[in-house]
Amino acid sequence: MRGRVVLVGAVHECVAAFEALVDSPHCDLVAVATLTPAAAARVSGSVDLAGQAAARGIEVILVEDVNDPGAVARIRQAQPDLVVVVGWTQLIRDELLAVPTHGCIGFHASVLPRNRGRAPVNWAILRGEPEAGNTLMVLDPGADTGLVVDQRSTPITPTDDCATIYARVAELGAQMLRDNLRPLLLGQAQLRAQDEADASVLPRRVPAMGVTDWTRTSRELHDWIRAQTHPYPGAYTRLHGRHVTLWASEVPDPERDASVPAEAGTVVALTPEGVRVGTGSGSMLVTRMGPADAPHTPAPDWAASVGLGVGAHFEQPPEEMVRWSLGHGPRPRELSPWA
Repeated sequence: MRGRVVLVGAVHECVAAFEALVDSPHCDLVAVATLTPAAAARVSGSVDLAGQAAARGIEVILVEDVNDPGAVARIRQAQPDLVVVVGWTQLIRDELLAVPTHGCIGFHASVLPRNRGRAPVNWAILRGEPEAGNTLMVLDPGADTGLVVDQRSTPITPTDDCATIYARVAELGAQMLRDNLRPLLLGQAQLRAQDEADASVLPRRVPAMGVTDWTRTSRELHDWIRAQTHPYPGAYTRLHGRHVTLWASEVPDPERDASVPAEAGTVVALTPEGVRVGTGSGSMLVTRMGPADAPHTPAPDWAASVGLGVGAHFEQPPEEMVRWSLGHGPRPRELSPWA
C-alpha cells in the first residue's frame, strides 16, 4: 500500500527530496506546499518547486506562511499520511504537526544536536569545522529538537563552498528519505532522542554579517568567503566608500601566502588569476569579486573595470561589527555605512 505524502519546501535542498519522493515505490506525492513568488524573492537559495510540481501534475499550494489556517486546510484536504519538510525556514506549529497520520518529518543540515538554528552549513564552513551533516527527524514544536530518525555526515574539503556542501547535504537527505520512508509511513521507524547535553544553537545570519575583517588569517578569510558565496549574499568589503562583494578565493598555501607580507587589506599584486590582498598571516588571492549582483565576475575583470591598482586599501570594519559577524557579540546599534 502506497502512502500519501505532502512536501513542504522552498530552497535548493528540497529538490533532491522532491525527486526522491516522486520516484519512490512507497508513496504518492499528492501535493507540494511552497512559497509564493513574492515570498521566494526574499529567501536566499529559493527554487521554483511549484514549476517542477506542476509539470508532474502534482497539486501546488502557494503560501506566505505554511501555518496560515488556509494553508493548513489545503494540506489537510490532501489527507497526507506523512508531511515532509525540507529547505523551509518557518517552524511548523501544532495545528499542522497534527494533520498527517504519521506526523511531520524534516531535515536539519547538521549532526544534531550540534548546530541547531539557521545557516548551519555556512556557520560550519566559516568556523573552519571539518565536516557538515544532515539529520532526519520527527518535527516537534521546538527548533531542531525532534526525535532523530537518521543522521549522516560529509567532509568539508578546502575547495568546497556553501553551494557544494549544501548539494551534498541535500543528497544525504534524499538518501535518508529513500532508506526510511517505508518504516515512517508504517509508523515503524526507530527513533531516538537528542542528547541535550551536547546541544548548541547558532546565531541567525543576515547579509550585513558578511563584513570582512582583513586582519584574520588567509585560511580564515578563505573560509569566510566560501561560506557566504552564491547563492547567498556573499562576504563583502569596502573600497573608497563603496561595497565590493568577495565571491571566491584560491585555497591558501601557508608558505606561499606568508612569503608576501603586507598590511591587512592592501592590494599587493594584480595577476591574471586574481587580486592578491594582505591578510593577518601574509596575503591571499581573491579570484572572483565585484558587484553584489554578479557572483561570477573574475577578480581581474572587476579590477580592470574600476582601475584598481597595487597599493589600494580595502577598509577595515569596526571591531563591534567584526565580533557580531562571528556570533561573538550583539548587533551594533549603528551599521552604516557598512550595512
